[in-house]
Amino acid sequence: MHEPLSLNELQALLGRAFSTNAWGEWAVLLGCLLLAALVSLGLSRTAQQRRFSVLFGRRVVDGALFPLLAVAFAFAARRLLPLWGIAPAVFKLVLPLLVSLAAIRLVARVLAAAWPESAVIKAVERIGSWLIWIGAVLWIMGLLPLMLDGMDDIGWKVGNVHMTLRNLVEGGLTAVLVLVLALWLSSAIEAQLLRRESLDMSMRKIAANAVRALLLFIGLLFALSAAGIDLTALGVLGGALGVGLGFGLQKLAANYVSGFVILAERSLRIGDMVKVDGFEGRVTDIKTRYTVIRSLGGKEAIVPNEMLITQRVENSSLADPRVLLSTLVQVDYDCDVEAVMKALAEALAAVPRVLSDPGPSVQLSRFADSGLELTVYFWIMDPENGSGGVRSEANLAIWRTLKHLGVDIPYPQQVQRQPKSAPTAQESPPAL
Repeated sequence: MHEPLSLNELQALLGRAFSTNAWGEWAVLLGCLLLAALVSLGLSRTAQQRRFSVLFGRRVVDGALFPLLAVAFAFAARRLLPLWGIAPAVFKLVLPLLVSLAAIRLVARVLAAAWPESAVIKAVERIGSWLIWIGAVLWIMGLLPLMLDGMDDIGWKVGNVHMTLRNLVEGGLTAVLVLVLALWLSSAIEAQLLRRESLDMSMRKIAANAVRALLLFIGLLFALSAAGIDLTALGVLGGALGVGLGFGLQKLAANYVSGFVILAERSLRIGDMVKVDGFEGRVTDIKTRYTVIRSLGGKEAIVPNEMLITQRVENSSLADPRVLLSTLVQVDYDCDVEAVMKALAEALAAVPRVLSDPGPSVQLSRFADSGLELTVYFWIMDPENGSGGVRSEANLAIWRTLKHLGVDIPYPQQVQRQPKSAPTAQESPPAL
């Protein structure tokens, strides 16, 4: 931390930085920036980044890695300049700006990765960027140490702890930095876990959630300690929180516990076709508090995890994703029923989405009033694509097969009998 500069000293520093004698220093700075860009580009190609990331961003230079490398190279060059007989002037002005840019990029990219498309986060990014740039300007002018010393004079006591405004500000900044790093690390670990196809999706999800919760908890403890808050007071806070969970937040706590139970037991997995409380659809996501189920019609239901534990849940693909479907048809009594049953089974086997193992089967269900009732059974492997389409294709195949064989589907027949009417008075009785 350098001494505060007077206005004359700041003007002298600016004059030296933009004089003809400083062209060599500007060339070294430009070399540092180019080297940082080339290293970032090379690492991005090696890592084969396919989407937005914290380090590489969308265009490499808009990520956090480029300003971090620029700060490292510029700091090393500043240390080497006195060995070459050059008094640093440009680097005294540029280094704080590069540090500010690196901090802004890191915070912005981590927050964007943790909460994408959030208006509140974007507002926080803008406010934080302005504060960081103002701090960099104050640092260059040498006014920041004076402001920090003035903050030391503003203090108060909280119990037995004496706190100053400077401790509060520095602790808050440290807390933000620790939480941002915890979010970054948890997002990176979560992305790596979710890309591991060797593990079950449910296990990857529970591992990612557990890692995120653990890192955020550790980061919160470090942040509170950096802010000057006594961590021994968390014992009382934990007891009060336990009482609150036992009474007012028991439903919320039950949902979180149920979420971890579901992920651990793997009774529900992402991609399963389930029916809960009359709503049927495919499980698209399992959060720690709720589960998202998307119906075949596009509607999504947010189901609390406690409901999935305490109520009946129909899972069509828990142990086996194959689902049995059936349809009914009646044929005439005069047809060769065994030949018809064999032809229907062969026709159903050619329908797309109908499995060949186990293959379709036809059974004579009963002797109906109008004809012989046949039940046609067939299996599918993809219930998440719906059953209406494949059932329609199966019925069309049955109809075409019966039409080709010349077998009629009997119409319902009913016989109506009219009671004999009583003789009228005009009718004469029969002769004896």
